[in-house]
Amino acid sequence: MTPVLLLLISAALNSASSSEDSTGKDFIVAFPENIAYYFPNSTVNKIQITALFDGTQIDVTSQFKNSSLNLSAGNTEELRYDSKVELNKSEISQNTLKITSDKRVSVHTISLKNTSMQTALIIPEDKLGTKYFIPPIPTIQGTTDQVNETVTERQPFKIIIINAGRANKVTVGGKTSKTMDLQPYEVGQMYIKDDSYRTVSAKNPMAVAFGHTCAIRHNCTCGLLYTMLPPAKEEKLKFYIPPALAEGAQAETFVLLANGESTKVEKYDPDKPMVEYAGSAILYRPGLLLSLIPEPDFAACFVINTVAEAQNFATIVVNKDHTDGVRIGTSPLTDPAWTPLGTNYVSVKVPLLTSKNVIWHASSKMAVYFGESKDGTPFGNPAPVISKFPDFRGCTVTPEVVHIGPADGWRESLQYCKDQQLELISFPDAADHQKQIYEKINQIRDDSLKRVWIGMRRSSLTGEWYWLNKQSVSDTNWANGEPGLAQDGQCAIMRADGSKDFGWSDEECCSDARPVCLGPPTLFPTG
Repeated sequence: MTPVLLLLISAALNSASSSEDSTGKDFIVAFPENIAYYFPNSTVNKIQITALFDGTQIDVTSQFKNSSLNLSAGNTEELRYDSKVELNKSEISQNTLKITSDKRVSVHTISLKNTSMQTALIIPEDKLGTKYFIPPIPTIQGTTDQVNETVTERQPFKIIIINAGRANKVTVGGKTSKTMDLQPYEVGQMYIKDDSYRTVSAKNPMAVAFGHTCAIRHNCTCGLLYTMLPPAKEEKLKFYIPPALAEGAQAETFVLLANGESTKVEKYDPDKPMVEYAGSAILYRPGLLLSLIPEPDFAACFVINTVAEAQNFATIVVNKDHTDGVRIGTSPLTDPAWTPLGTNYVSVKVPLLTSKNVIWHASSKMAVYFGESKDGTPFGNPAPVISKFPDFRGCTVTPEVVHIGPADGWRESLQYCKDQQLELISFPDAADHQKQIYEKINQIRDDSLKRVWIGMRRSSLTGEWYWLNKQSVSDTNWANGEPGLAQDGQCAIMRADGSKDFGWSDEECCSDARPVCLGPPTLFPTG
């Protein structure tokens, strides 16, 4: 493999986090109608926008009002709207809000009318899909067993198609089909009365929501019930179901499975809290529809802004061998009561006591759900993902760059890294950093990669070893018998041939080896 190809692989590894998280620069938002129009309480619709970088300029536009924001890294702005922004009953609507930003942000929405509340994680336009699977309709006494389009709580379930920035012909298909033409940023609504419709597809990206304006919950009360559907995936996936999501309603909790060809409803079984399925999985319990997070979508860092009107908590799913790496802000969890999921994974429910909560893992990936409870009814959504890849130092918004350069001497390699606006790698005092870099080198290694230069050399004056970044030498990884005497070598070289120890040795600085060039990460504020 050539150095150029290695560079491309390195760049791909390090750009992946920005393409698979839930942050972006362009978003389209639509608020479903919340309960019947005649309900006397006023509606509060809110957008929470969180900036990842300093000096983030954001514009929010709609046909009702426009807002401009300038946010610093880690800051969140909450915008409030009344019922005018909600979708009306027409099949096609222009009631949308467009969010544009010059730097990546995350967007979360809240719709609240009295006790009828729902939240949603908004996916940026560049990560929307062109195909979605329609889940089976859950059985809800008082709603799905007495369907009547003229009575709000007995209306059929609905899909809401939120078009992105290009004109679209959308097909809702299955046993029968229907098409609708949507202009940029228009919304299409359609009743789904049975399983005749199984997919939503289009040429250009769109978002799709599934739910009900006011589904019966308990004691003859009804409330908004919606979830954003994930883009369709054809491969078989594992979905882990934390017991906290079914807490207090196990007998009424079901998993709605869909793959475009068929649908099925499975009763939640606490003894089998994992579903393996080629398609999408939506958890239903009275008051809540929640898209379950498949294992490939696990991530390393999440940010949750709480809802002032509700009790807030997070539910975390992580490998049982990596529970000690979970952090909220700068601190590990305090006495967590981990619950086995009958697999290699465990889960825990954690109360959220501050308005902003950064939940991250130092070395592994996990799933995090944001949940709230208002007057005993649960609401929630998958937590916003800031970064897919773990870093022992914190939550990364731009990950560490590791690049292997062409073979040359130590001094020439030092200059090569500088020319790339990187630095020859140093490991001053962190064994965690060494392990992290070794794993990245293994990902981009080929058979020709045997030894690499690192940013350590011996002082010609004292004979002591030092790091180029001037930090002290403490946590080293010298191979057995290394380093030798001063005359054996003045520069440090590291094994990179696939061995587990990545041992260091001294070497003449004029020898040829390839450099490991490093660019530091940008960390999201965790406080």
